[in-house]
Amino acid sequence: MGTNPVIARVAPHFGEEPCISGANGSGTIFFSGCTLGCVYCQNYEISSLHKGREVTPQQLADCYKRLEEQNVHNINLVTADHFAPAVVNSFEIYKPKIPIVYNCSGYTSPKILNMLDGIVDIYLPDFKYSNNELALKYSLAPNYVETATVAIKEMLFQVGFPQFDDRQMMQKGIIVRHLILPSHTKNSMEVLDILKKNYGNQILVSLMGQYIPMGNANKYEKINRKITKREYQKVKDYYMMLGFDGFTQELDSADRKYVPDWDF
Repeated sequence: MGTNPVIARVAPHFGEEPCISGANGSGTIFFSGCTLGCVYCQNYEISSLHKGREVTPQQLADCYKRLEEQNVHNINLVTADHFAPAVVNSFEIYKPKIPIVYNCSGYTSPKILNMLDGIVDIYLPDFKYSNNELALKYSLAPNYVETATVAIKEMLFQVGFPQFDDRQMMQKGIIVRHLILPSHTKNSMEVLDILKKNYGNQILVSLMGQYIPMGNANKYEKINRKITKREYQKVKDYYMMLGFDGFTQELDSADRKYVPDWDF
């Protein structure tokens, strides 16, 4: 990817957690490219194939203005790590009056996070794996566990505990997302252990059952299917036993119709 951001979609989005999407939607900007190379990515067309439209920091700032005019609850940047200098520049041009959400893979360097300190209000990182072997196999990400653990600690240092307004819309804090993979319930339960040990109740945790095999998932037998109801319930029961506050997802969310339309 180059210096200028490449974006695939700019629109209100209603598929995030309730305290992010609300009634008016989250003002979402999907960036092309990603710090991970997940073989099963639902957004494979933009994350790995890099389809999208190049914009300048000024044009990106204009996107914030247009979204804000649509009365969205926040500005939501999805996988913007690799364009961080241009993103910071865009906020120097125009800083919206609504919260800034940074929706990322969690595989984020301290250098990038330091650039975003004072800009981002809400972090939405993923935490996908409990061991580096799986991360390398499925996401081409060495040292994943250590990187994500340190990144979320820095995010927590920046934005602190979850805060909400009187409409229960999130204003500050962190929601860590975990996507359950088929045949890998042990991985999910170990991820939950890591989150509980490192962050306790300082974060919200969103347990996701929306996995569908896309991208190159058909080349990997264990993940070339949706998760079963039994797999999901096993992980959900463990999530409840650990006492997390956050969100769980209905299994009918595992449907291609929820993949955004990349209209560029």
